[in-house]
Amino acid sequence: MGAFDKATVAELLDRTSMHYPDNDALIYTDRGLKYSYKEFRELCNQFAKGLLKLGIKKGEHIAVWATNVPEWVITQFGSARIGAVLVAVNYGFELLELEYQLKQSDATTLIMIEGSKNSHFRSIINELCPELSECKPGELVSERLPLLKNVIMIGNNKYPGMFSWDDVLKAGEDVSDEELEDRSATLDPDDAVVMVFTSGTTSRPKRVMLTHHAIIENARAQAECLNLGPSDRMCIAVPFFHCKGAVSSNLCCVVTGAVMVPVEIFDAAQVLKTVEKERCTVLHGVPTMFILELEEMEKGKYDVSSLRTGMVAGDGCSPDVIKKIAKVMNMPEVITAYGQSEASPCITSTRTSDPIEIRATTVGQALPGVEVKIVDPKTGEEVPRGAHGEIWARGYNITKGYYKMPEATASKIDSNGWVHTRDLGVMDEKGYCKIICRLKDIIICGGETILPKEVEEFLRIHPLIKDVQIVGVPSEKFGEEVMAFIRVHEGYALTPESVQNFCKGQIASWKIPKYVVFVEDYPYTTSGKVHKLKLREMAAEMMKS
Repeated sequence: MGAFDKATVAELLDRTSMHYPDNDALIYTDRGLKYSYKEFRELCNQFAKGLLKLGIKKGEHIAVWATNVPEWVITQFGSARIGAVLVAVNYGFELLELEYQLKQSDATTLIMIEGSKNSHFRSIINELCPELSECKPGELVSERLPLLKNVIMIGNNKYPGMFSWDDVLKAGEDVSDEELEDRSATLDPDDAVVMVFTSGTTSRPKRVMLTHHAIIENARAQAECLNLGPSDRMCIAVPFFHCKGAVSSNLCCVVTGAVMVPVEIFDAAQVLKTVEKERCTVLHGVPTMFILELEEMEKGKYDVSSLRTGMVAGDGCSPDVIKKIAKVMNMPEVITAYGQSEASPCITSTRTSDPIEIRATTVGQALPGVEVKIVDPKTGEEVPRGAHGEIWARGYNITKGYYKMPEATASKIDSNGWVHTRDLGVMDEKGYCKIICRLKDIIICGGETILPKEVEEFLRIHPLIKDVQIVGVPSEKFGEEVMAFIRVHEGYALTPESVQNFCKGQIASWKIPKYVVFVEDYPYTTSGKVHKLKLREMAAEMMKS
């Protein structure tokens, strides 16, 4: 397929398995599991047949609630073959959050694992749907989730009201290749194929619909930025339920015939062991993941000499950390990128050929086929190069909208197709972009505008400060004032006064944190981002006491 040729996910997997049938497709080091592209395609087809036997129709919504297990990947490509829409559920969710996502997505089928280290999923679904104990598999009638009919438990264990994974594979034996092909032939590249929820760090998650064409071409563009090829082996530590896992990782590999080497749940030591054992060449992650991996490398010896590149995205990362990743983790071609779930997800990216200074200080240029401009958020007029403004993007990759949320869609995507990212950024003369902060994170103190990232970057040069997060807190006198949540290097101590004195004469007085709080760590989203909303909630509680 040439660039921007339209195809479905099924057609993509068919072509990749035809070109690289014997290449490794999916490897799980800790399970001793390995599938070639030919074997992977056959397994995905078998699962797709099982879904057909269950009566899953084109356009029906199938939710997956699991960690990065092999069955997640098989579901991703198997459900796409029959035109079902995969609903990616956050595996960190508990009962009310799961209920919200299943209701909002109109899911008729839930594929799940028994639980994770921190949560017992089976108990949660039984509490949510007590009717499971008295119904046959596939015949659920739930009071709280009236559309949910099928619950599929990954594994061989049998539970009341639920199919096992093997039940579905076995059911598929009654479906012919011709029946599967007939369904696949009805699919259109512009059909929705996946529903992802926004991270919800600033509001309730919204359900983003993405098409076959959008995610395939976005994955292809990202693969080109990484210079990815069939000889590459990607260690995947980001969650599959996020676009960085499902698209920037899994689909990027299938687009190019590279190998998917997932880690079930992020653990820095396990990631590094996987890279070493499988001789991985590519490693993706959000900044927090890379920082933890760098810390782990200081504790033990890991051979990461096979690495060459990877993508740092999802949150702001200091230039020093990018350069350290390039040097210490042997990733000289590491790139940075920026995007949103609404953009499938990538909008801009650096390239492996860009100088390290560019890759460390910017999130790159617009991807081919994607337009980016910086506008005044009040007027909607484009600002001159070098001026701050809201980032707007338009292209093949932009979602057609939020599922059953026309008002929210209209407020995010204008009539000309521009998605208003709500992120503040700047673009230079060559089109390289920098992200400054979320518009909601801007602090207005006595009429002065404060950008949290600017204060954070200044404080990170303090030799004893490991990391810092800045939020605004209400002030009767000034409207808002600055609060700093600071992590200090192990074995050292600071006082609020010493931090404030460090700032005096270096940054404007209104930018100096009025409140300084020392913490061991930050709250994070399941995808690894610092949860600024929770930090603001913590700050508000502190101000009350």
